[in-house]
Amino acid sequence: MTAALHAQLMAYIPSPSSSGFSIGPLFFHAYGICYVIGVAAAIMITRRRWAKQGGDPDLVYSVAWWGFPAGLIGGRIYFDITTPSQMPHAWWGPFAIWDGGLGIWGGIAAGAAVGVWYLRRHLDKPDVYRFINAVTPALLVAQSIGRIGNYFNQELFGKPSTLPWALKISVAHRPPGFAHYATYQPTFLYEIIWNLCLAAVLVWLDNRRKVRPPGLFPLYVAGYSAFRMFEETLRIDYSEHILGMRLNFWVALIGMVGGLLWFARIQFFTKPQPHDSESARPRSKAEYSRSGLR
Repeated sequence: MTAALHAQLMAYIPSPSSSGFSIGPLFFHAYGICYVIGVAAAIMITRRRWAKQGGDPDLVYSVAWWGFPAGLIGGRIYFDITTPSQMPHAWWGPFAIWDGGLGIWGGIAAGAAVGVWYLRRHLDKPDVYRFINAVTPALLVAQSIGRIGNYFNQELFGKPSTLPWALKISVAHRPPGFAHYATYQPTFLYEIIWNLCLAAVLVWLDNRRKVRPPGLFPLYVAGYSAFRMFEETLRIDYSEHILGMRLNFWVALIGMVGGLLWFARIQFFTKPQPHDSESARPRSKAEYSRSGLR
C-alpha cells in the first residue's frame, strides 16, 4: 500500500524549470515563440486549404500581416480591461504582453474583424465566406500551439489534483491560499486536446460540404466557448466574478449561444446565394485572374 501511494504521488507532469532561454544578452520567451509557431502553422494550413479551393495562397500572407497584429492588440486590450489589477504597475504595463498575457476573446474578435475588412477589399462576398471557412480550423491549431506557452509559464492550470496527469507547479507560481498543494489540473492541456479535436471535426464537416460558408466560424465560436465554460469551472487563477462565476464563464456562455444562433441563421434561414452552387467545386486560379481577384 505504501508503494502504491508513493507511485501515485510520483505520477504527475513536471513543469519546465524556465520560461525560455538566453542567447547572449537576449532572452527568448517560450510563450512568444509558441505564438509565432502557432501563427506560422495557421498560415501553412490556410494556404493549403485556400489553394485547394482554387484561391491564391499568397493572399493568406496578406491577411495574416493585418490580422495577427490586430489580434495581439485586441487580446491585450481585453486582458487589460478584464484584469487591470494583474498588469505591471508601470507606464508600460498595459502593453506588456509578456507579463500577464492575452485574452483570447479580444484577440479573435480583433483579428477576425481586421482580416474580414482586408478580405472585403480584395474578394467578393461569397469568396470572403469561403476564405473564412478555410481559415477557421487553422485558428484552433494556432490556439493549441499557443497554449504550450502557458505550460512554460506555469499558468492556466486548474484546481489541485492527484490525477496521474496532474501538473506540478512550483511554489512561486501557485495562487494565494494554495501553496501547500503541489499538483493541479492541467487545463491548458485539456484545451489543447479539445481544440485539435474540434479542428478535426470542422475539417470533416467542410470536406463533406454540409456547412454553408461561413458556417464553420460560428461553429468554432460555439464549440470553443462550450469547452471554455467547463474550463472556467476548474481554473483558480485571478478573475473577476459575476453571480459567483468567473467573468469568462459568462463571456463563454454568450459566445456559445451566439455562435449556435449565428450558425442556425447561416445554415437554415439564409437564402442560397448565386455562388452557393459553385461552392461544391474549387474555383480555378484562371477564374480568379479573370475576375481581377488576387
